[in-house]
Amino acid sequence: MSDESRFDIAALLLRSGLGVMFIAHALLKIFVFTVPGTVQFFGSLGLPGALGYATFAAELVGGVMLLLGVYTRVVAFALLPVLLGALWVHAGNGWLFSAPNGGWEYPAFLALVSVVVGLLGNGAFAVQPWRREAIDASASLQRAG
Repeated sequence: MSDESRFDIAALLLRSGLGVMFIAHALLKIFVFTVPGTVQFFGSLGLPGALGYATFAAELVGGVMLLLGVYTRVVAFALLPVLLGALWVHAGNGWLFSAPNGGWEYPAFLALVSVVVGLLGNGAFAVQPWRREAIDASASLQRAG
């Protein structure tokens, strides 16, 4: 297996895992906490309740986009504030996520993963092809013409 193939598969796995995690957290807000409950929780933190709706939408839409490989870099970096917000919420609860109300290790790790996905890009099997491949194809067509 070539280095490029390993890179593409690794990027695919990390991108897909992060996308599934965001979708799962959005679904958690629907089926467990409920969206109104999420809005109320945001308000209890002193944040605008509407931010709960925005967070839910960002997690669901962003997760699907990551899973499909659409604008991966942009989406991974755009979702970083959601993860940093979760880190802020859990910061006072201790290190481990198994602590009461969840610690900050999981959101910190996910923020790091989001940065790495943003740096790596799509990987294999993305709906949107690599920009580098599009540039290479364009350059090849120009040379051929």
